[in-house]
Amino acid sequence: MTNLTLALDAMGGDHGPHVTVPAAMQALKFHSMLKIILVGNQTDIQKYLPQTPSADLDRIEIIHTTEVVTMCDRPVHALRSRKNSSMRIALELVRDGKAAACVSAGNTGALMAMAKVLLKTLPGIDRPALVSCLPAVTGKPVYLLDLGANVSCDSEALFQFAIMGSVLCEAVHKKARPKVALLNVGIEEVKGNDQVQQAGQLLQHTDQVNYIGFVEGDEIYTGNVDVIVCDGFVGNITLKTSEGIAKLLVHQLKRGLKDGFFVRLLSKLIAPHIQAVLSKMNPDHYNGASLIGLRGIVVKSHGNADEAAFLQALNLAATEAKRRLPEMIKDRLESILLDINS
Repeated sequence: MTNLTLALDAMGGDHGPHVTVPAAMQALKFHSMLKIILVGNQTDIQKYLPQTPSADLDRIEIIHTTEVVTMCDRPVHALRSRKNSSMRIALELVRDGKAAACVSAGNTGALMAMAKVLLKTLPGIDRPALVSCLPAVTGKPVYLLDLGANVSCDSEALFQFAIMGSVLCEAVHKKARPKVALLNVGIEEVKGNDQVQQAGQLLQHTDQVNYIGFVEGDEIYTGNVDVIVCDGFVGNITLKTSEGIAKLLVHQLKRGLKDGFFVRLLSKLIAPHIQAVLSKMNPDHYNGASLIGLRGIVVKSHGNADEAAFLQALNLAATEAKRRLPEMIKDRLESILLDINS
């Protein structure tokens, strides 16, 4: 396999190089053919490189920038005024073919605005969508989109999201004909708003998407569906609520294990199992949301991600780049449009 290059916005997120640079070093150990371009303040980046083996240093390039997109920057302001920012330069490397993917933990709105302008959407895609996976009872991930890139969506946008989500699931997990559903207030065909109902009708007439109908919120984590589609308003609230519930359960479980001598004794015996449960419930285990529908690969990490969580985002970017996700989505769309017009 040829070398795979990732462009990393080293300054993005709550922690910047303190997290992004060590995570990049870990990624190099996992992917032997990987090269990483660290974009940001060179002095700050080099603080976290002294202990790096020389063999790994040969696979690192630093591009110095003087600006950073802050979490407070409005997307339009960032797009117009942060032209020498680490985020923008990282995206330009993807646009210019110098990197296969961009990873950033920075301002989500700014990242989406810059990515859409610099990389453009694929033919047949009106809007990119933000998608990530959630844990399920079956142990298999469930993809949810959109997570906030598009607060309001028409039926055509939901239809496009379903296609992209299906291809993403096939590409990353090599799952043939993943089950796709629309998130709704009921499973009956008469339920939901006009956009959801019309999107359902479009999907029913598309053989290349394994559409199974509507699902309600309590079905998200069962694992009975592989891809769940909704607008960004619903998706973002669903994601943040899920993360809040996971943190609550972890907190309650940890507190319960401290109550009483016999409970503490028992906890030592079952500690490995408890740790496994906590790991699966931890949102950082699934860190990394993909901005799909663009002509390049962009992965958004949680802004407060630690090193392990940011590494998950880097691994996701590498996987999507190896699978050539944008090309897969483009080919599927062309095939569907050909079927519709024939």
